[in-house]
Amino acid sequence: MAAPKRVERPLSPFMIGPYYRPQMTSISSILTRITGNALVVGVLLAVWWLLAAATSEEYFAVADAVATSWFGDLVFTLSLWAVWYHYLAGLRHLYFDAGKGLDVPTAEKLGWACIIGSVVLTVLTILLVQ
Repeated sequence: MAAPKRVERPLSPFMIGPYYRPQMTSISSILTRITGNALVVGVLLAVWWLLAAATSEEYFAVADAVATSWFGDLVFTLSLWAVWYHYLAGLRHLYFDAGKGLDVPTAEKLGWACIIGSVVLTVLTILLVQ
């Protein structure tokens, strides 16, 4: 019996590089998953800060030093961006669920709108809060 001829092809569409060029639809989908999971880091830092406030003054001083340091500022700023991006991506998916915007050009424009809109809303939020 002859051995079947193997066809060399990529294993996954997520093999961005030599086989697939990055597309806005796939990038926005991946970013939605990443931002949803990354929000856990900001929540953990906030919960740690609250638990430290309820525990003792010494423990709160440590947690507050971390939360108000450059690291805490970075985590909370990126969490703010992630919240806005995740929110806009959710609205985009509601639009898709209505059966609208499913053609490739519109889906790509909506992906860019989520990215640009989340950055603009993050900057506006930071400016309004300070």
